[in-house]
Amino acid sequence: MKVFEILKSGKILLDIEAGNKEELIKRMINEVEDITGPDRIPAIKEAVIQRERIMSTGVGKSIAIPHAKISDIDSHIAVFARLKRPLEFNSVDGQPVSLVFLLIGGLQKAGIHIKLLSKISRLLNHDDFRNQLQIAEDEEAVIELFREEEEHPA
Repeated sequence: MKVFEILKSGKILLDIEAGNKEELIKRMINEVEDITGPDRIPAIKEAVIQRERIMSTGVGKSIAIPHAKISDIDSHIAVFARLKRPLEFNSVDGQPVSLVFLLIGGLQKAGIHIKLLSKISRLLNHDDFRNQLQIAEDEEAVIELFREEEEHPA
């Protein structure tokens, strides 16, 4: 499974603002209500925030990858956000984040979930790719950048 295949138009938030990481995570999760239905949103928020409390998903280099596995979700769901101003995320390098990739998956697909997390981390670790994401003009450009990076890695 490719990252760009789960990243959909309408699930990319560019130049947004948030007061703190919990507010940002909740806002990103609200974006998937049309996929999961409103009744699943509280459980998703709780799972992602609980995971964040265990250990920050701020992985360094201005990147955070909040994630969780949820029962009764059949496919992987993603939301990408680029922040207008970097946000404190308790990252491993102590630096604020500006690129956030939310990944929600089903409990029954844990193996795919781990592989996607690894791919997301590997992609976002490339300086040129991150720089391109920082200046992407719209959602389609973000999806195309992920597609290009996965299909034709530098």
